[in-house]
Amino acid sequence: MSAQHRTAAPRTSGSLARSRPRYGELAVKVVLLLAALVSVLTTVGIVVALLEPTIEFFSEVGLGEFFGSTTWGPLFNPPAFGVWPIIVATLEITLIAIVVAVPLGLASAIYLSEYATPRVRKVLKPVLEVLAGVPTVVFGFFALTFVTPLLQDVFPFLGLDGKNALSAGLLVGVMIIPIVASLSEDSMAAVPNGLREGSYALGASKMITSVRVVVPAAFSGIVAAIILAVSRAAGETMIVAIAGGFKSVFTLNPANEMATMAAFIAQAGSGDASVGSTAYKTIFAVGSLLFVMTFAMNYLSARMVQKYREVYD
Repeated sequence: MSAQHRTAAPRTSGSLARSRPRYGELAVKVVLLLAALVSVLTTVGIVVALLEPTIEFFSEVGLGEFFGSTTWGPLFNPPAFGVWPIIVATLEITLIAIVVAVPLGLASAIYLSEYATPRVRKVLKPVLEVLAGVPTVVFGFFALTFVTPLLQDVFPFLGLDGKNALSAGLLVGVMIIPIVASLSEDSMAAVPNGLREGSYALGASKMITSVRVVVPAAFSGIVAAIILAVSRAAGETMIVAIAGGFKSVFTLNPANEMATMAAFIAQAGSGDASVGSTAYKTIFAVGSLLFVMTFAMNYLSARMVQKYREVYD
């Protein structure tokens, strides 16, 4: 073929190699980086603030006394530093909250993702998420003045002074329902429709498809939502302080008044302990322990999400 009939190869524009810098995109990257650094630096700042008083506390009170006793009363005379009563109370109220929040939250997520029409979903999901914006002090007084009297009609022995772990746990569970429901629904909505259509093609009903196809496919996001809700419940202060009380007793009976780790921090930080005293440093020791527990739960969440994402990707 002659050179006149050859098709000239398209030239690569030099502008592709020497494109103008995109200052807007660079600015967005810088803003996102700063946002990430703020989160990291805040966490580092919390650790630094907790570390020194915690070390000083354990130089005065040994780990054996802290973890080896079931009597807690650092503000009493003589003081007692066995931390297990407030750990057990924290875990017990968190467990009650999860028993409430997980079934209701998952049921809400399944309905919004698989059954609700777009118009209904557009209305119900924001209404559900508004529940997360209710001040926790309102939940606390609601538990104390409404839920506890109702429970006492059924269980007369329940918290004769109006404060008990059961009522506090129930309201903490209601508070974290939006976390479980909203994040789980987002995960279910991200499941490819091809999985649903394949299930329907095999003759499965909508319920079977939802429970046996969509939920397992979204399992990583659901686990992350549940563990995030657990972390939120473990650190709740106002509800457990108002409805659960400040009495530190080593017991598994949810009918009794209990003080959680967060409730103790609120109580001791209100001015009952003089700055620099061992009782004051107890606040930082308990805060460090709560921080470690929350960090462990979030680390577990990240590992489980990574594990199950590898299965379903």
